[in-house]
Amino acid sequence: MNVSLVSPTSPTRPSAAQSSGSTSASASADARDAALVESKSRTIDVTPKAASAIHRQLMKRGTPEASLRVGLRGGGCSGFTYVIEFHDGPPRPRDLVIEVKTEAGEGVRVVVDPKSLLYLSGSTLEWEQTVMKQGFKFVNPHEKAGCGCGHSFNV
Repeated sequence: MNVSLVSPTSPTRPSAAQSSGSTSASASADARDAALVESKSRTIDVTPKAASAIHRQLMKRGTPEASLRVGLRGGGCSGFTYVIEFHDGPPRPRDLVIEVKTEAGEGVRVVVDPKSLLYLSGSTLEWEQTVMKQGFKFVNPHEKAGCGCGHSFNV
């Protein structure tokens, strides 16, 4: 393991004597690995059951080429509410586009804006169907508390 010391006069950059080719190669490999971990954690998962529910709704609506947009909006009892809506047309330039397969193998597309992704990264979008209710449900690791109505949360 290569360690480079940083002098107090240059806190962000090691001197030329402290840098070496193997250190920079190791640093660039570490940066690549960190970017890969970052890119994987900056997404959301969609279960096949949820993808099937999205597909059914798009077919019922008559717009199989549309996407499902997920995100957050400020408000509600606890600070944020989840937003799930249909999105016709192409994704916005900075949107994260998630392609996922249904249980039957059809493809659906989910889009999320970068600001919402800050709070949704690492979440899973599930389809919940019980005797009392059915609908989409987020399992969000950033969620610290929710309100009694179940529609808003805080981080």
